[in-house]
Amino acid sequence: MAEIVQMPKMSDTMEEGVIAAWHKKVGDKVEEGELMAEIETDKATMEYESYNEGVVLHLGAKVGGAVPVNGILAIVGEKGEDISSLLAGGNTEEVVTSQEEVTAPTEIIDTSSIVAEIVQMPKMSDTMEQGVIAAWHKKVGDTVEEGELMAEIETDKATMEYESYNSGTVLYLGTEVGGSVVVNGVLAIVGEKGADWETLLKSASQTTKITNPVAEKKREPKVQPTAPVMVVSTTLVNSGDVKASPLARKLAEEKGYNIGQIKGSGPNGRIIKVDVEAYTPSATVTVGSATVGVESFEDVPATTMRKAIVKSLSTSQFGAPHFYLTMDIDMSKSIEARKSINEIAPVKISFNDIIVKAVATSLRQHPGVNTSWISDTNSIRKNNHISIGIAMAIEDGLVVPVVKFADNKSLATISAEVKEFAGKAKSKKLKLDEMQGNTFTISNLGMFGIEEFTSIINSPESCILAVGAIKKVPVVKNDQIVPGNVMRVTLTCDHRTVDGAVGAAFLATLKNMLEDPIRLLV
Repeated sequence: MAEIVQMPKMSDTMEEGVIAAWHKKVGDKVEEGELMAEIETDKATMEYESYNEGVVLHLGAKVGGAVPVNGILAIVGEKGEDISSLLAGGNTEEVVTSQEEVTAPTEIIDTSSIVAEIVQMPKMSDTMEQGVIAAWHKKVGDTVEEGELMAEIETDKATMEYESYNSGTVLYLGTEVGGSVVVNGVLAIVGEKGADWETLLKSASQTTKITNPVAEKKREPKVQPTAPVMVVSTTLVNSGDVKASPLARKLAEEKGYNIGQIKGSGPNGRIIKVDVEAYTPSATVTVGSATVGVESFEDVPATTMRKAIVKSLSTSQFGAPHFYLTMDIDMSKSIEARKSINEIAPVKISFNDIIVKAVATSLRQHPGVNTSWISDTNSIRKNNHISIGIAMAIEDGLVVPVVKFADNKSLATISAEVKEFAGKAKSKKLKLDEMQGNTFTISNLGMFGIEEFTSIINSPESCILAVGAIKKVPVVKNDQIVPGNVMRVTLTCDHRTVDGAVGAAFLATLKNMLEDPIRLLV
């Protein structure tokens, strides 16, 4: 008799598991104790050994898909068994639509003869709830191969490239550019040309209320004139040189708009229908011989990443009692050391690399700073490992890739990793596991000439270090005023876990490390 295999709770804080790999597929036989899957939890990726014996009749998610704790991981039973009743009674997520909800039908739809597969929106970050389509690289009717770039998806962490796990013809796209699809919602349908994708989509709605919202209106510009309009002049652009969809051109022509003045939101700046609908012509107003402007503004919806940043930092700023400790550090010896190191180093070492190493070494001496506040249990987590998050600004917001076990790595290794992270962040190719596991974060704005600033704690960490520019200033040495190279740092602390004296002691050690970098070799 067929049995549901539920997603086990593999850690105390686990809410769902992401399928890292399947070791069995539908139709395979599985024995008790046999490796069935690798499951990524909020703590680690773990192997799942089967407690059931039989034939695999159903898998609850594809690789990269998420299954909630106690949800359907798989169904195992006898070959050919009818499992429709088990699927209908299983736990499924309810997906809210932006237009209407499709109520699950009671009848069972047979899709066994349809040579096509539903492509689900993958969970690309641990906090991702939906993905916004930044660009499609395939359209309906195109052929797509496994591993081929299909879309760019904006999550709450970054805009990432989605490479297809399927091969075939694109039969359906779940939303237009700018629209959102919830995690595990229908991103696309790929299969044999002419396959009945409508029935497949209808079948999917049996267990899930689905909508993949059509692109929302991206902005609502408003213009408030402050003077009577008498003569309007505009700058014309040759519309033949503009990238725009045929529908956008037709709509612009009907509205009397110069399409060259409309900003496109489609791939490579292509103007699409929603851009024309959202456009309001600006004007230069001439009154007599004087030119008078008009007040105008544009409400631009926040990106998914920006919303996540707002939520996370607001929670941290107002949830954790912050206090700040500022210290000046003489970087003269670090400057000399860096110059010598770069004469023999396999990669160019930056000041930030030296700071990362110094922070990691200092944390080993001050474990009270390398902690986290766990709100669910009102407890302090003392981290035995040291992994440093590096705040990096990108076009869409901020990402924090992590140099893991930084205290055990050389300056050259740290430098190579940070450079690789920077390249991946710029090209939107950072992976989820590269942005997880940090126990302390560094935010460095020195390269922008910022001398001093404070940062908001990257929850649930206890501290974050804000690093300013190295500035040449007069300093006192041996009772003499001499030129010095001073860097100002500010440590932001969560007072629930770190007291002032603990934070101050950490900064004192960090200062000693950077003012005498030979200590980093000990």
